[in-house]
Amino acid sequence: MLGPIKELDGILLVDKPTDHTSHDVVARIRRKFGMKRVGHAGTLDPMATGLLIVLVGKATSASQYLMSMDKEYTGTIKLGTVTNTQDAEGDVMETRLVPPLTETQARSALQGFMGDQYQTPPMFSAIKIAGVPLYKKARQGEEVEREPRFIRVMRFDLTRFALPELDFLVQCTKGTYVRTLAHDLGQKLGCGAHLSALRRTGIDKLRVEQAHTIPEIEALAAAELPKLLLHPRDVVPNFVL
Repeated sequence: MLGPIKELDGILLVDKPTDHTSHDVVARIRRKFGMKRVGHAGTLDPMATGLLIVLVGKATSASQYLMSMDKEYTGTIKLGTVTNTQDAEGDVMETRLVPPLTETQARSALQGFMGDQYQTPPMFSAIKIAGVPLYKKARQGEEVEREPRFIRVMRFDLTRFALPELDFLVQCTKGTYVRTLAHDLGQKLGCGAHLSALRRTGIDKLRVEQAHTIPEIEALAAAELPKLLLHPRDVVPNFVL
């Protein structure tokens, strides 16, 4: 670990690796540079990779604004297999035959999820009911009623058709569970499905191509870190440090 960096404020774009929680990424950056005030704006599941906004110093106060921005993801949906988490990290609950879909039918099915809608969050999520995260109840085998949440899907394109897999690009509002889109698509097609891969490629105008990997960041000397930081005003209009 390097010596503490004082009075450093800004936004660091990180390309989160798989098998890391968002908290893991924050912890590694905090430990590397000896900084206490580090957070993130918008959790990615451990399985997911891609753009994670890390906030340093006073920029942490911009978290709520940044979390409200629209998101873009690419990923893969695997038809015919249902898991308890709606993604590849969960236990397989059911397998079904995949119908002989055409590419046109698959594309049309994805387009059916476009627009304003209410989505029921999955049981395996961090949403709290009576102060208890849903995933804790799910691990105990409990199923509780969840309040549907308003979301908007602006784009849901098929980018690869290779049954039983469908690759996609989706643009959506905050709070959208992409794995639930995958699950619901499987239900709609009558064969079940789960999300087998996910990568966040954009948050508003920020792109994953601008992000830095953990090895790149950890290879830096302390004096070099400020070169990677975006000023909050470049991302959040009218932000005041």
